[in-house]
This record gives sequence, C-alpha cells and structure tokens, in this order.
Amino acid sequence: GGQPRNVQPFSDEDASIETMSHCSGFSDPASFTEDGPEVDEEATQEDLEYKLKGFIDLTLDKSAKTRQAALESLKSAFSSKILYEFIMERRMTLTDSIERCIKKGKSDEQCAAAGLACLLCVQMGSGIESEEIFKTLGPVLKKIVCDGTASIQARQACATCLGICCFIVTDDITELYSTMECLENIFTKAYQRDRDTNGVSSTHNTVLHVSALLAWTLLLTICPMNEVKKKIEMHLHKLPSLLSCDDLNMRIAAGETLALLFELARETDADFFYEDMDLLTEKLRALATDGNKHRAKVDKRKQRSVFRDVLRAVEERDFPTEMVKFGPERMYIDCWVKKQTYETFKEILGSGMQYHLQSNDFLRSVFELGPPVMLDAATLKTMKISRFERHLYNSAAFKARTKARSKCRDKRADVGEFF
Repeated sequence: GGQPRNVQPFSDEDASIETMSHCSGFSDPASFTEDGPEVDEEATQEDLEYKLKGFIDLTLDKSAKTRQAALESLKSAFSSKILYEFIMERRMTLTDSIERCIKKGKSDEQCAAAGLACLLCVQMGSGIESEEIFKTLGPVLKKIVCDGTASIQARQACATCLGICCFIVTDDITELYSTMECLENIFTKAYQRDRDTNGVSSTHNTVLHVSALLAWTLLLTICPMNEVKKKIEMHLHKLPSLLSCDDLNMRIAAGETLALLFELARETDADFFYEDMDLLTEKLRALATDGNKHRAKVDKRKQRSVFRDVLRAVEERDFPTEMVKFGPERMYIDCWVKKQTYETFKEILGSGMQYHLQSNDFLRSVFELGPPVMLDAATLKTMKISRFERHLYNSAAFKARTKARSKCRDKRADVGEFF
C-alpha cells in the first residue's frame, strides 16, 4: 500500500460546533452555551460537508490504515448528527466504498465498514434507497458471516450489521426469513457445544454465536405471528442449554432471548404452557443468586441483575419498566421487545443515541414517539439551569459525597473503645 495520509478524525468538537446549526430546536438544552458568539450556520455546514467529502475519498486510499481512519471518522459523524440530504446524494458512493472495504479489507477495516453500513441505514431509514443499499451489501455480509476462514471479529460485526440493516429496510418477507435462517445456522451451533469433541473451537466462536443470536432475536420481533409460533416451538426447548455456557455474554443473551420468547408466546396465546417450567425456573433462580467464587464480582453482579429480571418475566410475567430521558422528552421501556430494540440501536449509536431519538424520524417511528418536538430558543433558555446554579449544585453534591466516603473510609470508625 501507499504512504498513509495524515487523516484528521471527525471529533466530538466538530459535532458540538455543528449541532446548534443543524438540529436548531432539537438539541439538548445543555449543548447551548450561555451568551456565546453567533455561529455562521451556512459556513459551518459547508466546512462539515467538506470534511466528510474528504473522508469519503479517503475510504479508497491505498493505505489500509488511512481507509480505516476515514471509516471511523464517518461513523463518528453519522452517529452524532442527522445528515440525510448529504448522504442521499452520495449513498451509492458510500455503498461502493463499504462493499470494497468489507470484501478486500482485513479484520479491523471490515468491522469499521460493517459499523458504517449500520449507521448508513439508520440515517436513511426505511425506504427504497435503503433497500438498494441492502440489496448490494446483504449478500456480501452473508458471505462473510458464513465464511469460516474470515476473522471472528469481522464475522461478528457483519452478523450484527446484517440483522440491523434487515430490520430497518426489508419489506420483503422472503428476505427477512432468509436472513434469519443465515443467523440461525450460526448460533444453533452453540446448542451442540456440550457434545462437541473440539471444545476450543466452540469457545473461540462464542462471541460470533452471541452476536448472531441477538441479531436473530431483533428480527424475530418484526416477524408475523404465525412465524413467531414456529420459531418458539423450534428454539424454546433448546435455548436453556445455553444458560450453562462458560461465557457470561452468552448466558445473558440466552436469558434475555428466553424472556422475549415467553413474552411473544403469551401475546399469541394467553394460555401458553411450557412443559419444563420447573426445571427452567430452577436454572434461572440459580443464575439470579449465583455466588461462585471463581467468577469475577463484576460479572456476578451483572448476571444476578439480569437474571432477576428474566426470572420475573418467565415466572410472574412482569417487566421492570425503565425510563429513558432525551432532551425534554421521556420514553418508557415497558417490555422485552422494546428493550431488545433499544439496546441494539444504543450499541450502534453510542453517545449519539439521545440525539437520534430526538431528531431521527426512523427511530422515532420505531419507538412510536411521533414527529420530532420543535422547541424555540426562548423555551430552551427557560428550561436551562444557569451556570452559577449548576456550580452550586455540583459543589454541594461533591461535599456531601466526600463526607460520606470519608466516613466509610475512616478506620477509626471501626475501632471499638477498650477500658
């Protein structure tokens, strides 16, 4: 390859500079600076687009390092703001670049390209343009997922990308079933893990099995009810075997998938009955109270927290409602289907999730939030706490926290008096 160019990555500073001009009323009130200088919106937008055009060009560079840096910069930009019009004009160029990087790149470059493909579809939403993107990238993603010679990390990223892109764009039921079958062929290999003679290979592939299972579960949430029933009959008796896996992420993925399957099964049939309920609840209870010393404390804490919720879902048909705040709005996650969908997009968008919930039409339609809420500058200013008030609050909280910690850490507090 040629000499790598000095790529200046898209930074959070670029995002914050442009946020005011692009999302105007949508941005979180905290992002507005007090008495700040006026920003030349048109110049800022032109500067941003100039940078992004440069990154798109660099995805074709001879240097793998330069291509990967350009892909990561585009990912950062796509996750931090809405760029629909800019992307619409260049969607085919972007699609071609992503396809080339997935086909010919090494592991890290393939992972970055797959992540960018997800964000490209999130930006475009469900429509003809996204369908064209998926028609081009779908076969390439499937090929990598099923390619035993490709790196596990690349196959894992492509499995996640395949599930998310299919969820966003496909109206074709045949394509949906085909994608689910591809993912099934991957994660069902984990069912035979205990019977495998080559345990090392199975353990090595666990991260891929986890990603394929989670992507498959996401697609199950948009299947017709008759197909959901078939999948439940096929997998509900086999999934509990994954609860005994050595890998924490596989145990959690299997547990959350079971909770979601029970939720869907009871929606289709109020009198749904599971034959091995006693054995399953016993397994779930053991995981919810696990105290094995050979496991890390952090892992045990995370596992117990997840499986307490899973046990409640399976045994009591209960779900602990969570509230997500973004700007002036609130969203309640009150079922496993919604939780699975939210966690998937949060994993892809990272810190940009709140911004996209506020202003991305596609995501708002998925979570039934309605059209974006328009707020004028005056309303935003009344919602905002002044810098001085924020300082006083933080100062008081810091003092209280320091005092509480000092009391706990003071060794003299544990020493009794002796006479």
